[in-house]
Amino acid sequence: MSDFLGIHGTALALREQRLQLLAANIANADTPNFKAQDLDFASALRTALQPGAAIGDAIGDAVAGAQVARPSSQPSMDGNTVDGDRENATFAQATLEYRASLSFVESKVRSMLTAITGQ
Repeated sequence: MSDFLGIHGTALALREQRLQLLAANIANADTPNFKAQDLDFASALRTALQPGAAIGDAIGDAVAGAQVARPSSQPSMDGNTVDGDRENATFAQATLEYRASLSFVESKVRSMLTAITGQ
């Protein structure tokens, strides 16, 4: 199935993981000493697409290896590095990217269903 979806299935899973990281940043905006995290998507995708790994393991390994601490543009007294406006903007962009990947996957599935049913 991963051959059928190509890069899009892996990209969708990685985009979901990135959204989870960004959501955690937003949720912890007031947590002392919380360090904002992000995912280097290009690096994670490259790692996940390496031959030989099972898709579940590849995604987990890719996320672990490409997760980065994001420095704050506005240092806070409590050590928290989450910038609320920046996180919301980044989350909105990541949501659009996720929806784009989802559209590619849906298109592939729809074309397969059309081929199978002949409709």
